[in-house]
Amino acid sequence: MSFAAIMNGLQAFLLLQVLTCLRQIGHGSEIIDGQKAPENSFLYMVSLQNNGGHVCGGFLIREDFVVTAAHCYKDYPLHVVLGTHNLKDLHNEKIEVEKRFIAPSFNNIDLQDDIMLLKLANKTQLNSRVQTIQLPPGEINLKDNETCQVAGWGKTSSNGSSVDELRVVNVSVINPQKCKKIWFHIPAKVICAGGYGTNKGFCQGDSGGPLVCKRKAVGVVSFNRNYDCNYPDLPNVYTDISKHLEWINLVLKHN
Repeated sequence: MSFAAIMNGLQAFLLLQVLTCLRQIGHGSEIIDGQKAPENSFLYMVSLQNNGGHVCGGFLIREDFVVTAAHCYKDYPLHVVLGTHNLKDLHNEKIEVEKRFIAPSFNNIDLQDDIMLLKLANKTQLNSRVQTIQLPPGEINLKDNETCQVAGWGKTSSNGSSVDELRVVNVSVINPQKCKKIWFHIPAKVICAGGYGTNKGFCQGDSGGPLVCKRKAVGVVSFNRNYDCNYPDLPNVYTDISKHLEWINLVLKHN
């Protein structure tokens, strides 16, 4: 066999491996093995909704701006619900989405730079039910096994039903090099936490919610493996917010 034929065969094999990994991606949606969030906590959490109800999570960073995952645009969120743990609460505050800002480098195939900003039509009032959460001031350096939290309104198992009450779970940060080795192919500028070697993490509806470490939103729920949340054998993947601060600040400044 010629050298050219060997190289062509190797390239075809590597391409197949990459495509296989991409097919295994499942957008994050539900909290697995968590618990109901305590009252008066996670006051920055936001439910993105369309006419069918909840589609994604998000979090408030300014009175009129929400951060979420870019892939949530496919569900076309029309409004957000703030200031509640229970989506059936009749006193929930609802604000229309005025404009969407998707990261310019977002790739819908491998979910590279999976982050989006939503400009709200009106400003919410910060009070005992609604608060913002801080973003990291610059590059972050998370430690291996550092404990962080993720919250959402999604299902509690792969084949389960969605929940109306906000749930939260502790997850451990996974070394970036180890995560890349386990996944074989994941986007750059991500954080891995939960889902590997544990039954704790997010699943499909939690997309767009924050990974919170030391009271700051450092990541955005992006994807897990093959929509499988019962026995996750790959780390959960979040978009690294610190890698997008320049873009976020630019959008906020001009809006």
